[in-house]
Amino acid sequence: MTSNDTIAAIASAPGAAGVGVLRVSGPAVPGIACELLGRDPEPRRAHFSAFRERDGELIDRGLLLYFPAPASYTGEHVLELQGHGSPVLLDTLLRRVCAMGARLARPGEFTERAFLNGKLDLAQAEAVADLIAARSQAGARAALRSMEGVFSRKVHGLLQALIALRVHIEAAIDFPEEEIDFLADPLIQHQLDALGVQLSDLLREAQRGMRLNDGVRVAIIGRPNAGKSSLLNALSGSDRAIVTDIAGTTRDVLREHVSLDGISLELADTAGLRETDDPVEQEGVRRAHGELVRADVALLVTDALHAEHDLALLADLPASVERLVLVNKIDLDQAGARYEERANAIWVWASARTGEGLDALREHLKQLAGAGSGEGAFSARRRHVLALEQVAVHLDHADHVLRATRAGELAAEALRQAQQALGEITGTYTSDDLLGAIFSSFCIGK
Repeated sequence: MTSNDTIAAIASAPGAAGVGVLRVSGPAVPGIACELLGRDPEPRRAHFSAFRERDGELIDRGLLLYFPAPASYTGEHVLELQGHGSPVLLDTLLRRVCAMGARLARPGEFTERAFLNGKLDLAQAEAVADLIAARSQAGARAALRSMEGVFSRKVHGLLQALIALRVHIEAAIDFPEEEIDFLADPLIQHQLDALGVQLSDLLREAQRGMRLNDGVRVAIIGRPNAGKSSLLNALSGSDRAIVTDIAGTTRDVLREHVSLDGISLELADTAGLRETDDPVEQEGVRRAHGELVRADVALLVTDALHAEHDLALLADLPASVERLVLVNKIDLDQAGARYEERANAIWVWASARTGEGLDALREHLKQLAGAGSGEGAFSARRRHVLALEQVAVHLDHADHVLRATRAGELAAEALRQAQQALGEITGTYTSDDLLGAIFSSFCIGK
């Protein structure tokens, strides 16, 4: 793709700083660079230059770097001007560059051009914004790996396996007059099973990457006076929630952002779940159920006496929601702190009041958020996870029709839809609306 217009924007952060950066991209860059420097610049070499107005008045002095197409971030001619980090000087320099033929860039337009020119795929482009917005060291490392193509290569590998399976099935459809039933070939089922395992692994990694990127949303639920607010205070390290012996103190959803060794958590303390005639408390219970719908983790706070009965509160949750049971108040029950992995949930015995046993809870929350995912961990977004889940739906449908009816045409169509859903991650198949929504969330200058 080639653009007829040239874009410019201040690429450094707003406010005063030692150094400010102005970025320009497009066909007018060579002329702008020559006019500012007074001669043709050497590619990829820093030139000390006086940046002047058209009448010769000095704006600033700084460095000029020229990157000719296609060896640049956007794939177009790119110019970078580095001067003093005064907002006034940078704004004046930006107006000067625009007077020479550039226009103000939209948010994310530089990275959008990099995508459209094939310098980055869509997942890599999104990782650029994720790297800038990273809230933890682990999140920044994961975003950097996505930007370098770790996630994209895994998607591409899955895509190639999917295409190979489509070729096999569609070849069988193209020769219906053959007496051999190609669709009964065990190789097809083997390929489909292997594809399902590969997809399951990638989906699990993408979910971890999403949590590293977005943080984990934890809904703290339970009966009134189970110790939910005490737990919120213990995890946040402050008296954020009011704690009393009066049941139903918490009426609304109380949110607190917590960082555990650089891992971001959003804790939501909810109203006690019970039948009540109080209209205010009823609204609190309704909001508590709404919080569960959007949560990544449901953390049920209970005690030894009510634990088995309270499990019913987790019964109707979607399979994607992680389940944690905190058996609280072990300081009153004279029980010891411990940790168990059970079929229905992870169980932790602890005391929110004394803090005994909470380290095990913190460690498990960090693991759910992607900590310790290894050197191959990458960042991902919710749309990537949703796309992979859609791929799984189409693969399951293809598997069903092949086993039940040997309907090759239906299986081929399901695989085509799976391929399209997978292609939306990297931008092979995408829409202008999706691109607009993604790049409009970027900062100006990137």
